[in-house]
Amino acid sequence: MSDNVRVRFAPSPTGPLHIGGVRTALYNYLFARQCGGKMILRIEDTDSQRFVPGAEDYINEALAWLGIGIDEGVREGGPYGPYKQSERRDIYRSHVKLLLDAGKAYIAFDTPSELEAARSERQNFQYDASTRGTMRNSLTLPADEVKALIDGGAQYVVRFKVEPDRDVEVNDLLRGKVVINSNVLDDKVLYKSADDLPTYHLANIVDDHLMKISHVIRGEEWLPSAPLHVLLYEAFGWADTMPAFVHLPLLLKPDGKGKLSKRDGDRLGFPVFPLLWTDPATGAVSRGYREDGYLPEAVVNFLALLGWNPGDDTEIMSMDELIAKFSFAHCSRAGAKFAYEKGAWFNHQYISEMADDRLAELFKPVLAANGVDAGAFADDYIVRVVSLVKNRVNFVRELWDVSRFFFVAPVEYEAKSVKKRWSADMPSIMEELIGVLENIGDFSSSAAEPVVLGWIADKGYHLGNVMNAFRLAVVGECKGPHMFEITELLGKDETVSRIRRAIREIAVPEC
Repeated sequence: MSDNVRVRFAPSPTGPLHIGGVRTALYNYLFARQCGGKMILRIEDTDSQRFVPGAEDYINEALAWLGIGIDEGVREGGPYGPYKQSERRDIYRSHVKLLLDAGKAYIAFDTPSELEAARSERQNFQYDASTRGTMRNSLTLPADEVKALIDGGAQYVVRFKVEPDRDVEVNDLLRGKVVINSNVLDDKVLYKSADDLPTYHLANIVDDHLMKISHVIRGEEWLPSAPLHVLLYEAFGWADTMPAFVHLPLLLKPDGKGKLSKRDGDRLGFPVFPLLWTDPATGAVSRGYREDGYLPEAVVNFLALLGWNPGDDTEIMSMDELIAKFSFAHCSRAGAKFAYEKGAWFNHQYISEMADDRLAELFKPVLAANGVDAGAFADDYIVRVVSLVKNRVNFVRELWDVSRFFFVAPVEYEAKSVKKRWSADMPSIMEELIGVLENIGDFSSSAAEPVVLGWIADKGYHLGNVMNAFRLAVVGECKGPHMFEITELLGKDETVSRIRRAIREIAVPEC
């Protein structure tokens, strides 16, 4: 099966890549890699009116960031190029001619106003076997008139000739056999002379066949097009090489009904694009998972489980593990609710398991953004800081809020903690603590902790009150990792200096 498996992800460069499209690309990639096959990226840019500058580069950058590798494409090249449809015009023209010569398609000259008139005269008008005989096309016009119109530069389209009342079978690996009667299909436009480009339906079929695509894995929204594509394969005489179809479930709104949209992200505060996008026409900025601080491996893991499961309760899986476990047998037919909160959970899990030195490198730009020169601290110091606090955050940027005291001594003290923990006798107790700390030779956590706790017990002080006041003086609030791991990292001199400052700065609350 390996060498014969060829899948394609075929986005249109009409804007940023939606997260639903990313999941489609991911499933294609997982299946291809599991089978030892090829992943093709084809740019479907035949809709010249909707082309958006920068969208193609965005698609490539997003897939690269997520680790979805491409074997053949516009950038990668390959034996079946070009991989951009606007560069394949000659190929499409020749295939349009094949259909016309075989009587499987016809030329239609109906103007927009004529089509509108037909719709107004006939309820639920559809350009098909029941109406094509009343319209201006090569089936109703004399051949010499058709030629004269074309020679005179009249604009036209080529329509596929759908035979009426035929049950068309679509065999879907996820949904089984789907049967649709051809009477519900219209004679789709395959080619437009106005821009000398095919429509999606023709280009899609021709390219899938010529690029030897074995499996068409795409969103559920394309299922209604599948019967037409089956008929086109047959019309070209390619039925024996028709790819297997897989129509994936939709990504649904987190709340309510319907397909996930950008408006849902704007309304609920989460991105629906992999990378930040700036609209070249309006300048409007849309958030991206990368810029919002998500790790690519967390996004991949999160998306993989929206419509698929590994057959057990496993949730955290690397790309290699996803490849090994992936199966259409465990894909859902129903739409998947986009539980965006789970994305942050996955990010937390990956940060918690990340190597401390890698996380420290990711944290350095955050330090710089908060006015801290990371170069003033040893790399090992930053590594040890992140190791103490990484289990407390969902995003790298949040490391600052839980570790700032390791880099900047507090100048303010959290009011509620002061009121609760800094009693009238606390300054004198803290002076005693300074003496205890200064006499400790080994300032490691394991050595210093029993000394301080022993002193508190010997003096009969309240453990919670003293330790929280100690933390308040050093950290600025009663939060953070284990107190003696903090003091070990800060060192004796810095710890004592902070306690002295707290004694000077914190006013004893009035009763």
